[in-house]
Amino acid sequence: MGVRKKQRAEQLKEARKTQYFAILKGCPTSPRKMRLVADLIRGEEVLKALDILKYNPKEASGRLEKLLKSAIANWETKNEGQKPEDHFLYVKEIRVDSATMLKRFQPAPQGRAHRIRKRSNHVTLYIDSKENK
Repeated sequence: MGVRKKQRAEQLKEARKTQYFAILKGCPTSPRKMRLVADLIRGEEVLKALDILKYNPKEASGRLEKLLKSAIANWETKNEGQKPEDHFLYVKEIRVDSATMLKRFQPAPQGRAHRIRKRSNHVTLYIDSKENK
């Protein structure tokens, strides 16, 4: 590994110490459906986002609610003795990327077969405090 590559890796490692995030990998929901729910909470305060996800009827909202709670817990471990309510936490960034796709076949009329693509996704959620700005 080159010197610049090592330096860049160390910089990224240091930057991650000040970021608060949670990652969900291999979620068996299509990215398109997950993005519909993710767009609802992007930029919202954490407590409001939890309420939005709690009362949203889509299946993806339950998974995102659990992920957001995980990100809040990660924030609490890095900031011991402080309450999230006092720091005006908000959803800074939420990314939904496609993951592996399971390819299956379904029988069709006249001896044919249709391909079914069972999609999955990766979700990365960053939270931040508005006091830092």
